[in-house]
Amino acid sequence: MKIAIIGTGYVGLVSGTCFAELGMHVTCVDNQHDKVNALQRGDVPIYEPGLSEMVARNVAAGRLHFTTDLKAAIQEANVISIAVGTPTRPHDGFADLSYVYGVAGEIAKTLDHYAVIVTKSTVPAGTGHEIIKIIARENPTLDFDVASNPEFLREGCAVDDFMHPDRVVIGVDTPRAKEVMSQLYKPFSDRGVPVFFTRIISSELIKYAANTFLATKVSFINEMADLCESLGANIEDVAHGIGLDSRIGSKFLKAGPGYGGSCFPKDTLAMVGIGERALSPVTIVEAVIGVNRQRQHRMVAKIMDACGGMVEGKKIAFLGVAFKAETDDVRDSVALLIAETLARKGAHVAAYDPKAMANALKVTGPIIDYVATKEEALREADIVVIATEWQEFRTLEIPAIRKMLKHPVMVDLRNLFSPEDMQRQEFAYYSIGRPAVHPEPRTSQLKRVGN
Repeated sequence: MKIAIIGTGYVGLVSGTCFAELGMHVTCVDNQHDKVNALQRGDVPIYEPGLSEMVARNVAAGRLHFTTDLKAAIQEANVISIAVGTPTRPHDGFADLSYVYGVAGEIAKTLDHYAVIVTKSTVPAGTGHEIIKIIARENPTLDFDVASNPEFLREGCAVDDFMHPDRVVIGVDTPRAKEVMSQLYKPFSDRGVPVFFTRIISSELIKYAANTFLATKVSFINEMADLCESLGANIEDVAHGIGLDSRIGSKFLKAGPGYGGSCFPKDTLAMVGIGERALSPVTIVEAVIGVNRQRQHRMVAKIMDACGGMVEGKKIAFLGVAFKAETDDVRDSVALLIAETLARKGAHVAAYDPKAMANALKVTGPIIDYVATKEEALREADIVVIATEWQEFRTLEIPAIRKMLKHPVMVDLRNLFSPEDMQRQEFAYYSIGRPAVHPEPRTSQLKRVGN
């Protein structure tokens, strides 16, 4: 099959590259000339494990192409996927569909043969039907179908998620579109991956329902973590105990500083908008958004408490600014919001992240001191804050960083370490949903040993 994918962000670039890996002929289109030129040279603009190698392999094999020429890209395409952004509108929180509708109009003006036009972008229920109207209005004689094919890719493991999905969801309203989409996903159905067909409007809602449900689990476990801190319980034991229930499951029950990234914040807001427009409010989702918005303030308060009530003039070694590990994405990153808030309160925030600092600097400017190594961040710091769960932070040598710090104080917003181990290492240690520990004074240790 020949596929045109419009948009080379996370969704478009990963999807296009993976379809090429499956043996299909793929042309990715973008209106940013610099971006397309970089991709043609083999420079992938995002960090995603395994993606650069896969792009290079398929470009070399002649299966993957990049262009700014929409007409050339869709000339012989069987499937045209729209994978442009649907950011949150600032005035009402709803999904901005102007890019999606704009692309639909351009396709209608150019396409001269039957094809299935697929929305890969995350779009509110009803968008597919609006795309049909736009194309039919612009090109009344065109033979076409529209389908919905939401993505369920997690940043940091998007390539693996695409190649080994839990399921493929496809919304179609005609038998012909179903046949084309069945052929597109035959490599998956042949190896037993569930390929689930439904109506377009149901497919669109499935994507939002999935993301808002996962966001709900995150906010729920974070509220339980706060309760554990008040009662002296351990959130990790609580999460494990409820996660063993097959009806609940253990995924997305990791307490932390709150959800961020390109999906959960905008999709929860869009779901509220969908409910309001349908006169069917989604009040649970509204509560989830409220819990997450409060989360960053609770984290700042926790760090300030560990600093004795104020951070002004203190050096904070801040490890991690990406919204999660294995990505350079800082969109709606709670870690970055916390770091920026601390800097605005007068702290010297020395931040280090393995991949995301260039993107973070574009957001915050020089208010945060981005340093080249974690050692530089740690040196003579009053406190260390772990905000993103990168593997290299999990393997920190505690005795070594104790020597670098001015004071042995850590706020671990990802629960990477054991409170008992940190107490043995003579650290004041603050984590999420677990009792804080403080080093026992050496005089007390000596008295106990003497007794």
